Amino acid sequence: EMSTPVEDAQTGTPDIMEERLWKKSGWIARVVKNEEDEGWAVEMTRVGDDEPALVGPWTMGRDKKNPKPLDAGAFTTLVKTASEVLMRHAQSARESMRKSRIIRDDQARRVRLDLQIEADEDDPHATLSATEVDSGEELRRARVRPDFHLTESSAQHFVRTGQT
Repeated sequence: EMSTPVEDAQTGTPDIMEERLWKKSGWIARVVKNEEDEGWAVEMTRVGDDEPALVGPWTMGRDKKNPKPLDAGAFTTLVKTASEVLMRHAQSARESMRKSRIIRDDQARRVRLDLQIEADEDDPHATLSATEVDSGEELRRARVRPDFHLTESSAQHFVRTGQT
């Protein structure tokens, strides 16, 4: 009698649950020889990605030569950890695409300047906006170069003149 492979709900491909390779829930865990020492490592790669999101040491088995087999508990923990790594990378990338600073203009108003960088391959640019903090009124908005430096003096100049 043939067993029917369980399909991964996220990718539609069969789950794999072997001692050194698990593929399930959109992730692949692969236990590999650690190139830097005698031990073993585990790579966690999201299905469809070229590079692992996480590479870490893996425990030796009882025979002290071969790696401990992957199991459901370890796989679940690895998926959680690798997912957190990807979320931190995404958050960091978003933060690097947005800069803000608050200044006081010539009229002593608090003005928040936001620089939003658009990583568009065909048309890289950024949008600079100035908003009065207390009223929420947008004072100015301009398209600027993606490498525009938002400093105290560039912010003051933009609020005063509208020029970058």
